[in-house]
Amino acid sequence: MRWFRTLLLALICCVGLQVQLPAKSSRETIEYALPRVVKLFGAGGLRGLAGYGTGFLVSKDGHIATAWSHILDADRVTVVLDDGRRYEAKLVGAEPQLDIAVLRIEDLTAELPYFELTTAKSVAVGQRVLAFSNMFNVAAGDEPVSVLHGVVSAKTDLAARRGAFQIPYDGPVYIMDAITNNPGAAGGVVLTRTGDLVGVIGKEVRNARSNTWVNYAVPVPELTKTIEAIIAGTYVEDEKPDEDAPERYRPLDFGLVLVPDVVFRTPAYIENVLPGTAAANEGLQPDDLVLFVNNELVQSARELKRTLGALESGDRFEMIVRRKNRLITIQLTAPKKTDQ
Repeated sequence: MRWFRTLLLALICCVGLQVQLPAKSSRETIEYALPRVVKLFGAGGLRGLAGYGTGFLVSKDGHIATAWSHILDADRVTVVLDDGRRYEAKLVGAEPQLDIAVLRIEDLTAELPYFELTTAKSVAVGQRVLAFSNMFNVAAGDEPVSVLHGVVSAKTDLAARRGAFQIPYDGPVYIMDAITNNPGAAGGVVLTRTGDLVGVIGKEVRNARSNTWVNYAVPVPELTKTIEAIIAGTYVEDEKPDEDAPERYRPLDFGLVLVPDVVFRTPAYIENVLPGTAAANEGLQPDDLVLFVNNELVQSARELKRTLGALESGDRFEMIVRRKNRLITIQLTAPKKTDQ
């Protein structure tokens, strides 16, 4: 029976070898990820706002997840694949509170490789990761996007600001020791070195306490259900009316009456300015279109409400409006909060 023991030992060794086969290498992970990461080109160019960004494919039919940002404020967004092919894409839906949006490529003639969201993993502090993004517009055609090596240094709730404002997302994030959150990087992906999908790179933000830049990614499991619902056409934004949130400012607190918010991206036009208010004293007028608040592009009346609502008492901020063919700069101060 010596031959049987020898065969059995050989089988055990083979099984052991299969179990211990090395996982995907960093190079293999990079080769796997690059065809699934896309470059986005849309609105931008005003006041130094970049007109490019990053996204990643989440379905074979050309659905792209990316960060909710000003580059989507266009009728169509140009998508460039890793091999240089160019397509036009339209916004399917977005959830600004999660800083996430979904696009879909138009006139797609073939299935595309994509990341399977349901396979995303949560990782521990100390995990080595790879971050993929089109930061600084390094890739405009068939050039590969940038890849950074880093380590997850912490997992915590985000406490950061864009300018003077709290950003909408305040859930858990991975803080990374790599400088990932650069212009154009938002919407890129973070993978483990063995190829597991981990997170979505966020926007450029500063820590509210230390005033230092934060390099972070939102865990994919925090976004999966929303992305899938947007793709399926079943997502409904869970937003309470401003009147139900007395701790937040409303445009009316500044003397502003906005045009009715009848569609998802109603422009932030001022319908009326109440006499004797801060807005009236600083010269705001009916029919002014609010374009920027503290250098942040205002994409809709809804976004302006959120921005004003995130102010704190005494915050000074700059508002830029378009009046006919002129740009007007207005300086305002958030009043003391009271029960509303």
